[in-house]
Amino acid sequence: MNFQLRKKLDQGEKLIGTLLSLPSPEIAEIMSMVGFDWLFIDLEHGPHGFMELQRMLQAMKPGCGALVRVPEVSEANIKKVLDIGAEGIIVPKVNTAEEAKQIVSYAKYPTQGVRGVGAARAHGYGLSFKEYVERANKETLVVIQIEHFEGVNNINEIVEVEGVDVVFIGPYDLSASFGVAGQVEHPLVKVAIEKVETACAKARIPMGYFGTNPEAVKPYLQNESYQLITCGTDSGFLIEKGKSVLGELGK
Repeated sequence: MNFQLRKKLDQGEKLIGTLLSLPSPEIAEIMSMVGFDWLFIDLEHGPHGFMELQRMLQAMKPGCGALVRVPEVSEANIKKVLDIGAEGIIVPKVNTAEEAKQIVSYAKYPTQGVRGVGAARAHGYGLSFKEYVERANKETLVVIQIEHFEGVNNINEIVEVEGVDVVFIGPYDLSASFGVAGQVEHPLVKVAIEKVETACAKARIPMGYFGTNPEAVKPYLQNESYQLITCGTDSGFLIEKGKSVLGELGK
């Protein structure tokens, strides 16, 4: 595995990706070829199994990274996603420092954590086992999502957890937690995001953001705090283009 996302983040690069909700190796291959820096593969809401995930990772063009959102926090989920060859994990709805510590522990080999040791695709099926294990703790990214007001309330403690690499805003769930679902520009949501930004800036932790279209993410692309930008989804691209074609044909 030739992981590059950690190095790029450390160099301060802005990395633009898109979210894949469909378990298709061909879509992963195409999206990696068109120029995205990374792909956000969603096992939380998508119907992917671990074999579909592995096929998607195998199909991707070298140079495009992959971060995988796990369906839930469990040692087995995190270990398997990393063993398959993801560069890191994205964990939804992290609300406390204790949860963040547990996630980091699951993602890191001893003595930094409790990740189990096995030989899978990430290890070259054993051929590059030693090299991978020596690099994994440093190169594997742990991305936590703040998408609930409880996580916002605890953000100062969360960002102090060693091993949290990126704090990623989930604006839609965050808005729902305030009772204004989908209103990502609502004042309550904006104030909450600003609180997270302040805490991350103080802790010198880069941030990420998801938006459904370029206009939604442009303000965050221009904000120096944000380095992981996710724009659009695979299903959204298909719907938008399909409707556009039909419109042009007068249907």
